[in-house]
Amino acid sequence: MAEQKSYLITGGAGFLGINLARYLLARGHKVTSLDIAPFDYPEKSQITEITGDIRDRATVDKAMQGINIVIHTAAALPLYSEADIMSTDLQGTRNMIDSAFNAGVERFVHVSSTAVYGIPDHHPLLETDKLDGVGPYGKAKIAAEEVCFEYRKKGMCVPVIRPKSFIGPERLGVFALFYDWAKDGHGFPMLGSGNNRYQLLDVEDLCDAIYLTCTLDKDVVNDTFNIGAKEFTTMKEDYQAVLDYAGFGKKITGLPAGPAIMTLRILEAMKISPLYKWVYETASKDSFVSIEKAEKVLGYKPKYSNKQALVRNYQWYKENLSKFEGQSGVSHRVPWKQGILGIAKLVF
Repeated sequence: MAEQKSYLITGGAGFLGINLARYLLARGHKVTSLDIAPFDYPEKSQITEITGDIRDRATVDKAMQGINIVIHTAAALPLYSEADIMSTDLQGTRNMIDSAFNAGVERFVHVSSTAVYGIPDHHPLLETDKLDGVGPYGKAKIAAEEVCFEYRKKGMCVPVIRPKSFIGPERLGVFALFYDWAKDGHGFPMLGSGNNRYQLLDVEDLCDAIYLTCTLDKDVVNDTFNIGAKEFTTMKEDYQAVLDYAGFGKKITGLPAGPAIMTLRILEAMKISPLYKWVYETASKDSFVSIEKAEKVLGYKPKYSNKQALVRNYQWYKENLSKFEGQSGVSHRVPWKQGILGIAKLVF
């Protein structure tokens, strides 16, 4: 058992945050959550909750007291305004890491994103590949990593993790659209043929990877790592696993990518579709990273394939449906409004 540490999770009330909190509590650690949203889970009494904004330095400094390790997951996601994305994802990260540095924190684990690679021209992607931010979110994520590298140069241990889109218990967002159609006995449209390979990641595997960077030798982990599932097939096959599990005999239907993307661009501009550019511009293309470095250096061993992760998330969705019916928003913890896509559901 690793020595008991005091962890600060930014974005602790989010989808990754709650999964990390449970993971760390199960291993005997102390957990503090810093989030702008309230921590409304059954584990509330087992953690220290600080409700506040990572953009507010006084709040950040207060949260940092007595902390050994920071896991920085808080971010304004692509559906937020550009101003919120840049101030939260970039200035918020600088606030956090500077405060951690001044407080003498042992490690600062920065959860970045494979969005830093943009829309790439080859696969699998390696940690050394060029970075290309698509939209404010991608650009902010690259700039936030650069801040982390500054502090690494100052002698701080700053592991940077680039996860693929991760799913699992508590994950809703764009995946709730798909699960809603599956549970109601509908098929699902896919941009393009669906024969592209799109790697996902189970949140439990991501927690494992993060924990490895928190517990292994500092010299080993003070680096940048891609994290994703090891086993994945085509997008059509992986998502079909959920429709098969739902049991209505429904199928994934491919749509010609060009016209579908044009339509989604127009619907997004009209603000009647929840899908943003990063989702629909990449959905019909290959998207997978090499996890070889994490396997070799960290001993990372993912337990879930894409299919298993999707089905596990769908099972959780069905079991917890009553808790979030009628809710919607722009985070991963609530279903996104279907907008005009609710009409499309009738066709499939």
